[in-house]
Amino acid sequence: MSLEGGITRVEQVMGAVRARIATRALQPGARAPSIRAMAQAMNVSKSTVVEAYDRLAAEGVVEARRGSGFYVAGRAAPLALSEIGPRLDRSIDPLWISRQSLEAGPGVLKPGCGWLPADWMPQDAMRRAMRALARTERVNLTDYGTPLGLTSMRSLLSRRLAERGVEAAPARIMLTESGTQAIDLVCRFLLEPGDAVIVDDPCYFNFHAMLRAHRVRVFGAPWTPHGPNLEVFEQLLSEHRPRLYITNSGPQNPTGATLSPVVAHRLLKLAERHDLTIIEDDIYADLEHEPAPRLAAFDGLERVVHIGSFSKTLSAAARCGFVAARADWIDGLADLKVATSFGAGQLSAELVLSILTDGGYRRYLAALRERLARARGETLRRLGGLGLTPWIEPQAGLFLWMRLPSGLDAGRVAQQALTDGVVLAPGDAFSPSQSATSYLRFNVAQSGDVRLYEVLARAMDA
Repeated sequence: MSLEGGITRVEQVMGAVRARIATRALQPGARAPSIRAMAQAMNVSKSTVVEAYDRLAAEGVVEARRGSGFYVAGRAAPLALSEIGPRLDRSIDPLWISRQSLEAGPGVLKPGCGWLPADWMPQDAMRRAMRALARTERVNLTDYGTPLGLTSMRSLLSRRLAERGVEAAPARIMLTESGTQAIDLVCRFLLEPGDAVIVDDPCYFNFHAMLRAHRVRVFGAPWTPHGPNLEVFEQLLSEHRPRLYITNSGPQNPTGATLSPVVAHRLLKLAERHDLTIIEDDIYADLEHEPAPRLAAFDGLERVVHIGSFSKTLSAAARCGFVAARADWIDGLADLKVATSFGAGQLSAELVLSILTDGGYRRYLAALRERLARARGETLRRLGGLGLTPWIEPQAGLFLWMRLPSGLDAGRVAQQALTDGVVLAPGDAFSPSQSATSYLRFNVAQSGDVRLYEVLARAMDA
């Protein structure tokens, strides 16, 4: 008998066993669940499980031992992130979206990606800074950086954070290769496999992929135009006792909504009551006209870890991020960074510092914000003409969270658009509960080409 999507019950059982092996829940030599236990767990007949195990044995995935059951064969398989969590169509898998965007050729349109087009970035300023650094004797072009990173860069970051109300001395700031590395290090520092983590629903899809690698249990708190739904959030705290909550400050990815002061205050009270640590990802800070509330500012970096980077405004090639945290955590995070990447990217930090201390950066940001505002209005107009509606109309940032006309599935629209050379970002890739089937995220800076709307119209019709 075939289930939805043409998968038989036997194939469903086989897929469940393969997933356990891929995630190393079943190690080589480990006994597979008994036929009775597997039948009960999968709500299928014992004969279905027997057939599934026989087919897996024929493939060499498991081996039968007379009178004892079935055992996992061979060596441990490499960790397969795509096998962890619910099986998704590759058009809505977060890793698929990332790889399609990163590997796309020059002729492919990428309204589903999360960065600015190259010609929107300050490339001339980057080239000037690189030439200047090459002529500066004090800049070390060959050696490892210190564990915490370039002191002058951390001092500048301390002053910049203070402008947003976040008090962080340079000694409480550590440079990283990126915002992603910073979050990964904090997760390594705080989490054990099996711990519970809360994310927003929807949230940045790479949070899902990263948390899969840490093998934790992920729970989504519905996101509203003012922040997480606190009633559901409190219920998740009580039921699952999570160790960590990961969220965006500033314009949230993918919705563009910002946290209200009231919700921020109540959220921090809940975090204190339930001993919850919060990672606040602030990589879109420089895209705001007026800064939204920062949890780290209200909290004083006691249970909030503040993350940032310059990949979205300066360069994704010169990788430079940072983490600001409790003073007694920085040393442990630095040890982890040494263990996993050894030295800091000192040359990238020098390059970013050179541009940030040039008066042209603030002028560039002012022009960029205005350009994004124009692109946001134009993208809204064009998508509205195709029948898409915004969840909210953001005041800043890169993204629009758009609902397709009734009855359309974003994953199928994305599949169709890809055949015409357009990479879209379907909603369920952002949603732990898989409740965003009718949504697409659009990067307004990557949505100016008229071909996008022609392809989108055809994909919706198809």
